[in-house]
Amino acid sequence: MVVIRLARGGAKKRPFYNIVVADSRHRRDGRFIERVGFYNPVATEGEEGLRLALDRIDHWKHQGAKLSDTVAGLVKRAATTTAAATQANAG
Repeated sequence: MVVIRLARGGAKKRPFYNIVVADSRHRRDGRFIERVGFYNPVATEGEEGLRLALDRIDHWKHQGAKLSDTVAGLVKRAATTTAAATQANAG
């Protein structure tokens, strides 16, 4: 089964996560099919903390990929942020 999940990177005590599409049989930080974004939980004020390719995530969801619980929350957060930004630019 194909899943969209977090793959941990970064140094000790400084986590950085790539959001990847991977086969569920592979290790968490192992081989993946496609990188669709990143999440930096310790991003400072001036740094970008979350970037997602929502079009690619929708593509993989239509192909049958399952989202992990954490990634589902991040996608929801990114979608609301994008919608708010679009609404602010239109108004």
